[in-house]
Amino acid sequence: MKSEPDVWSIDQQEMAGAKGAPWDGVRNYQAAKNLRNMKKGDLCFFYHSNIGKKIVGIVEVIKEAFLDKTDKDGRFVAVQVRFKEKIKSVTLDDIKKNKSLSHLSLIKQSRLSVMPIDYKSWKIINKMSNI
Repeated sequence: MKSEPDVWSIDQQEMAGAKGAPWDGVRNYQAAKNLRNMKKGDLCFFYHSNIGKKIVGIVEVIKEAFLDKTDKDGRFVAVQVRFKEKIKSVTLDDIKKNKSLSHLSLIKQSRLSVMPIDYKSWKIINKMSNI
């Protein structure tokens, strides 16, 4: 899940506390489909886009897809996510250098704000972050 840190940062996500915060404002159909596929308990990397371009934390889905209150037309959804932890950041450059991660949407579709990640890649990135 990608967010510009000057709009919504990992620190703001942490301050949202146990109730978490809605991941809303997504207006790309493919990203919205990815939100719809998320299940309660799913873990997600929190990526700071534009400023930093790095994975900085992990959040957990605590409420599955619901209508996005910021969408006046009622076509898009949001999910509720809760802060889990900050991690040693993994930069986009580091991810690009790892050939095992070259298939990721983060590289192939860099403007996509919500994207799936396979288990093997999740483990690789965790290892890169010393988790």
